[in-house]
Amino acid sequence: MPIFKTVDDYIASQSNEAQIILLELRSIIKEAVPETVEIPNYKVPSFMLVPRLKPEQQIMIVAYAKYVSFYPFEATIDNFTDELKNFELGKGTVKFPFDKPLPKDLIIRMVRFRKNEIMKNLK
Repeated sequence: MPIFKTVDDYIASQSNEAQIILLELRSIIKEAVPETVEIPNYKVPSFMLVPRLKPEQQIMIVAYAKYVSFYPFEATIDNFTDELKNFELGKGTVKFPFDKPLPKDLIIRMVRFRKNEIMKNLK
């Protein structure tokens, strides 16, 4: 996988279907936490909800052939398991297929939960 200088570069390199989901997820993440800083990290888009912390401990999104993986981490997935029952889950990730609408309100709550979880761990 190539190294991307920006999140825009990463998104532009993906299929049209993936681009639609990636752009929508990006928008939802920024709506949930407007001060989010996005950076390419591990060659994928990462969203720093809390500045100056490791981006890999925050939120990442990754495009695959038929879905986009959203990585809000295991505790977030565990907290929203019942509401995510219609999606395929992995350890710390939820897969959003191209043929289903994104659950915007749920994603907003998940992003805010993750930020609060990070903030609690700082204290």
